[in-house]
Amino acid sequence: MKTFQVPHIYRSPLISAIKNRRRAEDKMKKDFSPTLLDFGPLQIFLARHFGFCYGVENAIDIAFRIVEENPGKNIFLLSEMIHNPQVNLDLKNSGIRFLQDTGGKQLIPFDDLDSNDIVITPAFGTSLEIDALLKSRGIHTEIYNTTCPFVEKVWNRSGQIAEKKFTVVIHGKPGHEETRATFSHAAAAGPALVIRDMEEAKLLSLFIKKEKTSGEFFKFFKDRISKGFDPEKDLERIGVVNQTTMLASETQQIADLLKQSIQERSLLNNETASENFADTRDTLCYATNDNQSAVSAMIATAADLAIVVGGYNSSNTSHLVELCERKLTTYFIEDSVKMISEESLLHFDLHKNTEVTKWEWLPVKRPVKILLTSGASCPDAIVESVIYKLCDFVSGSKHPEELIKQFN
Repeated sequence: MKTFQVPHIYRSPLISAIKNRRRAEDKMKKDFSPTLLDFGPLQIFLARHFGFCYGVENAIDIAFRIVEENPGKNIFLLSEMIHNPQVNLDLKNSGIRFLQDTGGKQLIPFDDLDSNDIVITPAFGTSLEIDALLKSRGIHTEIYNTTCPFVEKVWNRSGQIAEKKFTVVIHGKPGHEETRATFSHAAAAGPALVIRDMEEAKLLSLFIKKEKTSGEFFKFFKDRISKGFDPEKDLERIGVVNQTTMLASETQQIADLLKQSIQERSLLNNETASENFADTRDTLCYATNDNQSAVSAMIATAADLAIVVGGYNSSNTSHLVELCERKLTTYFIEDSVKMISEESLLHFDLHKNTEVTKWEWLPVKRPVKILLTSGASCPDAIVESVIYKLCDFVSGSKHPEELIKQFN
């Protein structure tokens, strides 16, 4: 596999040793069980797969190389490179300026740009409209493009099924940069719409089976459909693709549900269902699948609590939190700084959409057993810092450097 020149500040000697050992022992990636880090009174069960994925490492490598190779030039990012606060702060400190926030709000007008400026497309990609606008100003977006190859794979597959007269249904968060980009690419090829979750898929299935009217359709989906969308004909043949950071299991469940709806309608109309539903399972991101499968295996381990590390606006990280919450108490933190002491911790509550303080969060029982993972945009160095701090909190724990020797 291709290797990337990622700044050493994001690497971790401990995590690298653990990952290298697991890769050597499980080359086919069939073992999703967590790695036990036994510090004595503290036992940490580390997910089999976590941290930087291929697309993230590729984007970071390109971005920092662009800065190094273009001293004195104005360098901009369309929006956050990835959803990790430390990485984005480091990029800003290197001189890169952001043109938009994650919601698409303009921070620096495009009119301020000229052909001598460099604009980097983030890992999420961008819409065709923004790409065309930048090119009209003489900016060579193709040279400084860090779009994840797996996101581009979804775009390509969307175009392929659209050419065969299928409507593209995108499972994603409507405001997310990647979903906006995927929608733009899909809508350029044919009819497209975005659904957020299984509840919206159930609603869409009623329109597919013509159990609800077109008027009701526009009421629910008017802001998430391509121009000229006609539910009467554009829901006849569909294919489902996803925002790559969504729960892969949910995307598959949504696809299965909508396929069943197509089959039910086809049976009534004496149609061939297989001709009206496109198989798009090959668009699911391997890294998202691996990280989610690793968490599913990890939470089968008896433990006192789980910690998930990553940016609060990171979609893939939030889904890891959701998986852990199904089984046990889970804390979602950006970094080890949020672990203030053995008594208090700042964590992000997904349900309240705010950071809250949790008191007496660390059990007094020994050994205390903790499940640990991180999102695809979280540096290993941050995970290592969490481990070191946990060892400091739990008196009598072995020093992490002892484990480095064991795994090397």
